[in-house]
Amino acid sequence: MSRPGQGVMVPGSGLGFPPQNVARVVVWEWLNEHSRWRPYTATVCHHIENVLKEDARGSVVLGQVDAQLVPYIIDLQSMHQFRQDTGTMRPVRRNFYDPSSAPGKGIVWEWENDGGAWTAYDMDICITIQNAYEKQHPWLDLSSLGFCYLIYFNSMSQMNPPGQNNLNRPGPQRTTSVSARASIPPGVPALPVKNLNGTGPVHPALAGMTGILLCAAGLPVCLTRAPKPILHPPPVSKSDVKPVPGVPGVCRKTKKKHLKKSKNPEDVVRRYMQKVKNPPDEDCTICMERLVTASGYEGVLRHRGVRPELVGRLGRCGHMYHLLCLVAMYSNGNKDGSLQCPTCKAIYGEKTGTQPPGKMEFHLIPHSLPGFADTQTIRIVYDIPTGIQGPEHPNPGKKFTARGFPRHCYLPNNEKGRKVLRLLITAWERRLIFTIGTSNTTGESDTVVWNEIHHKTEFGSNLTGHGYPDASYLDNVLAELTAQGVSEAAAKA
Repeated sequence: MSRPGQGVMVPGSGLGFPPQNVARVVVWEWLNEHSRWRPYTATVCHHIENVLKEDARGSVVLGQVDAQLVPYIIDLQSMHQFRQDTGTMRPVRRNFYDPSSAPGKGIVWEWENDGGAWTAYDMDICITIQNAYEKQHPWLDLSSLGFCYLIYFNSMSQMNPPGQNNLNRPGPQRTTSVSARASIPPGVPALPVKNLNGTGPVHPALAGMTGILLCAAGLPVCLTRAPKPILHPPPVSKSDVKPVPGVPGVCRKTKKKHLKKSKNPEDVVRRYMQKVKNPPDEDCTICMERLVTASGYEGVLRHRGVRPELVGRLGRCGHMYHLLCLVAMYSNGNKDGSLQCPTCKAIYGEKTGTQPPGKMEFHLIPHSLPGFADTQTIRIVYDIPTGIQGPEHPNPGKKFTARGFPRHCYLPNNEKGRKVLRLLITAWERRLIFTIGTSNTTGESDTVVWNEIHHKTEFGSNLTGHGYPDASYLDNVLAELTAQGVSEAAAKA
């Protein structure tokens, strides 16, 4: 289905990424019963991209953004759409198109069926139609693409010529011409292609898509635009920016920190464990050997004073492991003096991360978030420059990039919002907000990415899933912070 001049066509079995430093527009498509790839709407594409950004192996609930798609879920790992009420599965794919093509310009052509519903043409047909329309051709014959239809641009209608019969056609069978008098409203420009997340050359999912709908049965042509997310508040003067009540200061900086020369791994593990003299006949969930036998790391890892058969119980949660297994797990981690139970994720000590040096600012602005009409807003601004990776990072000594900074995030200025802010400041100081890794959105490696603590980066809407209103967000982010060992209870302990 690829043609010269179109974007790169990516197989349905994987996500794929466009050529480096080449702008592309992302469109998600699904395979119908006629083996034709059909595009999802702009809003759905944007929703998939946002879920992908958070978890490349997760699931996408399409009903969250389109009520007509409530039964459908996309499994990103297998790249299939699953219908929950019937069990039907269909492949999906993530395609990249050149910005000069129809999807690159945010244009989709659709036809109206007998029931009055609009249906999008396959994307390759959209591209062909748009090319002919831009060249001011009076009509277009789709028979070369397997559809026995003629499209007349002056009347914005399609006709099935007499004697033609195609069971795989996009529109209802017609044996006579269909006429229409309406045309595309004049003076309505296509929306510009924009990089929504500012992190690379891929433009997510036609977020401002202009939908030019082709009438197939002589009815008026309509033009629709998906709403655009409101990412930032109205301009705020410096005099209107105030400190957050109950939170000292307006800025926190983190500098380059060398890893502490902590005690050896054996001492750290013994600090949090109690020796078990008679362990139960159960699996050690680290090495998967029985606790009554030697650790699976016997002969692989040697530590003086840690015999392979020794078993310990973690103090608070009570889970049991070979001491040598925990030493191996600790030695393979951040080695910051903390230990996390691999079963229940309970954290012992103070967990720190690998966030690069940067600055976190926070203040009040005199605007309200959706759902918090009588409350001012806390604005957080994170800024991290590019730099060189340290010994705790994936590729020590190699340069890392920092795309999309400064990043603006928002909280309501109420009791719970201020509590979240205080804990986010703690997480920032422990280097837990960001890390260096591979971007799920662009595929770029050695770049600064979010680190499992979700932030609201959309100020005046929730089209991307990263805005307001969201009644459960504050509770959810408190739970995420607790999972990282950041909570008021932990601070008092």
